Amino acid sequence: MNAEPCTYVIFGATGNLSRIKLMPALYHLDVADRLPEGTRVLAIGRRPWDQQKWLDEVRDMVKAKAKDDFDEAIFQRFSGRLYYHQGDISQTDCYTLLADTLAKKEFPQNIAFYLSISPADFGPVMSMLSDKHLFTEDSGWRRVIIEKPFGYDLDSAEALQKRISHYLDEEQVYRIDHYLGKGMVQNVLVFRFANVMLEPLWNRNYIDHIQITHSESIGIDSRGDYYNSAGALRDMLQSHLLQLLTLVAMEPPVSMDAESLRDEKVKVLKSIRPIPKEAVHAQAFRGQYAKGQVNGEKVNGYLEEANIPPNSTTETYASMKLYIDNWRWRGVPIYMRTGKRLAKAQSSISICFRHPPLQFFRDTKVQCMNPNWVLLGIQPEECIRIEMTVKEPGLEMSTRTSSLDASFRNHDEKAIDAYEDLLLDVLKGDRSLFLRFDEVEYAWRIVDPILQTWAIERDFIATYPAGSWGPEDSRLFDKDSQAWRSSLTPECK
Repeated sequence: MNAEPCTYVIFGATGNLSRIKLMPALYHLDVADRLPEGTRVLAIGRRPWDQQKWLDEVRDMVKAKAKDDFDEAIFQRFSGRLYYHQGDISQTDCYTLLADTLAKKEFPQNIAFYLSISPADFGPVMSMLSDKHLFTEDSGWRRVIIEKPFGYDLDSAEALQKRISHYLDEEQVYRIDHYLGKGMVQNVLVFRFANVMLEPLWNRNYIDHIQITHSESIGIDSRGDYYNSAGALRDMLQSHLLQLLTLVAMEPPVSMDAESLRDEKVKVLKSIRPIPKEAVHAQAFRGQYAKGQVNGEKVNGYLEEANIPPNSTTETYASMKLYIDNWRWRGVPIYMRTGKRLAKAQSSISICFRHPPLQFFRDTKVQCMNPNWVLLGIQPEECIRIEMTVKEPGLEMSTRTSSLDASFRNHDEKAIDAYEDLLLDVLKGDRSLFLRFDEVEYAWRIVDPILQTWAIERDFIATYPAGSWGPEDSRLFDKDSQAWRSSLTPECK
């Protein structure tokens, strides 16, 4: 799929996302010679900066990310693509001047608008862009990239979608979930559908349960206001982790084109058994971090963080159990958890297979008869491991767990930031790693009963010490033999 030159218009270009992700990603695409000749980046910000000040700022952003790989000659080429447009996005004048600027011959008429702004501003910004006919595709394509959160619950997501669809066709909307741009996440599809030996085992007959974990050792930093209104369930589980689940559980798509892939993901979400409100306590759990130690340092509890009300019951840890009621997965529990201030920063998918039907070794000294696991490390360790039981060398009949490692990146291969992949896909018009609205809608339908129940129950929330693996939520598990898997290395129980 060939990419044509385009103009990236970045709203919120002086903000944190642009500084840490977007500008470094665009620079690295230029390093890799993947930005078509003539591509321009037009930054919109309120700060009274001139062109030179903007270039100096971008140099700092790129250097901070590239470190020793910063190349002055390539940056000079990259800086030739950069322009700064000062304006207040709440004022009509900003859009009048923007339209005049984009009409100049140095700007390609294929335009991607990146809304790195508050969701509350999506509607007003789109309205004013539409008023200036900046979404009209007379002379080139128009695409709009929207960062999550896509709504606050099902009702607000539907209201946001109604407003977006007033100005744009669905084909013009790119809802970005940076998790889906991670190379290891894409490798899940390759692992499943390019290895025929796994397919016969990938179902309820052989798999006991599935776990999906996203743990963070950091707290909420300076995001107190946002986080206290969102919480862990909205921030991570509703979006990133449910997306991982769809990739693990979906049927093979008829092809790898965007719509076929997204059709299968939606089928998974539609097949998830609804959680009635009376079952919320059996299938979901929440907690909040208290004081503790992380990496040897004492840290505050959530209620002592900046901009957090002293009586907040916002969850910093959320876990839940889901069932997919289809032929492949009927009866297989899927456990998902996410949390702040946990023992380790890690994203992983752990698939536990059933025990062998016969215990041949019951009269021997075999001590370690663990089930087989397939472990998919997403970040920071990117790996694929299959755990098997093998005999230890020696005269005794003793076994141990051994790991077959098919790690996805060699030591001399550099990691690619998810935003590089996704920004390039926008250029190419490849929407396979972006969310269609029905994906967003059905994800909200799954978590809405939990959110509504937790919103009413505001007098108590379980706590866990910072630096631990979270609160005691073992009641989620269907069997005594099931427990959270927190390691990507063999565990002997």
